[in-house]
Amino acid sequence: MSDHELDPLPYDYDALEPHISEQVLTWHHDTHHQGYVNGLNAAEETLAENRESGDHGSTAGALGNVTHNGSGHYLHTLFWNNMSPNGGGEPDGELADRIAEDFGSYEAWKAEFEAAAGAAGGWALLVYDPVAKQLRNVKVDKHDQGALWGAHPILALDVWEHSYYHDYGPARGEFIDAFFEVVDWDDVADNYDNVVPRFE
Repeated sequence: MSDHELDPLPYDYDALEPHISEQVLTWHHDTHHQGYVNGLNAAEETLAENRESGDHGSTAGALGNVTHNGSGHYLHTLFWNNMSPNGGGEPDGELADRIAEDFGSYEAWKAEFEAAAGAAGGWALLVYDPVAKQLRNVKVDKHDQGALWGAHPILALDVWEHSYYHDYGPARGEFIDAFFEVVDWDDVADNYDNVVPRFE
């Protein structure tokens, strides 16, 4: 059984201001993300105990908790690393070429991603689909509803209300615009480079 831990943010809590406030990052990372780590560890402990005892009365619930909390932990970790105080702009290099190839243009990709972010009840993700061998945008509710099997997220935007209500109120579109001011395209490109060679 793994003992999952919450990594520190890769920047100071106030580093993304004025786009994302220090208060939101503190709550979101230290309390909210920590809750998913705790939930994942608790669910895995329950499964280990059930395997040892042979009593699987609580196994189905624990399996669901692994999926929910594990997805929450993994996506939040990606989300933090996808942002930087030196972010913004547009991708370049191979990632930019691939976005243009798979979506027609960066502008077409961004418009589709923003539509996903505006409609999602959880996350907008840019993923690499190794079956179709292409990038896709995915609209995910909660942490795992609407996910595509086998796809590898390389860019994650959390659009749960706890991500933006303190800073933007119900103006989710303003938060989405602000996210693009801090996207670390170098990190996204690294994620792309790490995934694609395994499948193409």
